[in-house]
Amino acid sequence: MTRHPKYNIVGSNADPKGTDALLQGTLDLLILRTLVFGPQHGQGIARAIRAESSDELLVDHGSLYPALQRLESSRSIRAEWGVSENNRKARFYTLTPFGKKELVRETSHWKRMVAAIGRVLDARKAES
Repeated sequence: MTRHPKYNIVGSNADPKGTDALLQGTLDLLILRTLVFGPQHGQGIARAIRAESSDELLVDHGSLYPALQRLESSRSIRAEWGVSENNRKARFYTLTPFGKKELVRETSHWKRMVAAIGRVLDARKAES
């Protein structure tokens, strides 16, 4: 049985179904991380993020494809046409050497930000 995702990764609007929207830059980081494991088409990227998050994260397709275009424009990923597992024509995305460097940089930034937020939350908790 599949759980409903808790967080919907969307552009600038929260999901009307009651899930919480995550920061927009988060999606780029998750896409880059997913592509470390090899080329993948858009639907596969969305499924991998959902699976790796134990069904907590759902990638909105209206946000996924603009993010893929943005990452391709920045040369973090490249795309080639291929055939998906269900025999359909699909664009497969691959992490570039520049994208690997960007992933390392953004992962470090994300971890620093999470640690800083954690410190703030812990400080507030201690005052309660």
